[in-house]
Amino acid sequence: MTRMLFHEDAYLRDAGGKVTGLTEEGGIILDATNFYPNSGGQPGDSGKLIWNGGEIEIATAIKGQGDDIILVPAEPAAMPAIGTRIEQKIDWDRRFKHMRVHTALHLLSVVIPLPVTGGAIGSEKGRLDFDMPDAPEDKDALDDTLNRLIACNFAVSEEWITEAELDAQPDLVKTMSVQPPRGTGSIRLVRIGVGENTADLQPCGGTHVSNTSEIGRVRIGKIEKKGRQNRRVNLHLGVL
Repeated sequence: MTRMLFHEDAYLRDAGGKVTGLTEEGGIILDATNFYPNSGGQPGDSGKLIWNGGEIEIATAIKGQGDDIILVPAEPAAMPAIGTRIEQKIDWDRRFKHMRVHTALHLLSVVIPLPVTGGAIGSEKGRLDFDMPDAPEDKDALDDTLNRLIACNFAVSEEWITEAELDAQPDLVKTMSVQPPRGTGSIRLVRIGVGENTADLQPCGGTHVSNTSEIGRVRIGKIEKKGRQNRRVNLHLGVL
């Protein structure tokens, strides 16, 4: 089991760790990691591992068996032995952009209150697919509303509920294609806002900024038709 340090602190750039396993494909498993694994539309983190006498570039992180997270080297290289203490450094600039895009997409699902059929997160842009038969009449109005929400400086936090509590509140799940992972008995929720001023609350395992002010201004890009009732809304990050 890999301890998920990115859930404890999404801003953790560097972390220690110990090698607990090596996969046949050349992946590295640690006892704890701040590398987010590819899941929920958010790419796995890249970065570097450093240890006494060696270092290796990490191209991405993926989920392994159970709660293991596998760090995938960018190219074949000398591997640290099991038991080796290492230092982990994620590509922070890339991760922070993922956090900004991911949080902005949560707010996009507020501005367009329709079922979400898919999504993807990048370092410069992201997108959500909606069950949307007709294109929005005024894209500029959507853009304005989204940026007004971002400018509200909402705090972003996490909380946990039981699987039974989620079953009693099915409206919390906005995604039609991806359901929250089950089996542990608890579900992680991401809340944007506080109390009665909550803008959004939904299950999510990804990393997010701590305040919407960190997103900066965004731009809604092309809205594409993807099937009879499916439309893809692209979102682009601005420069902070």
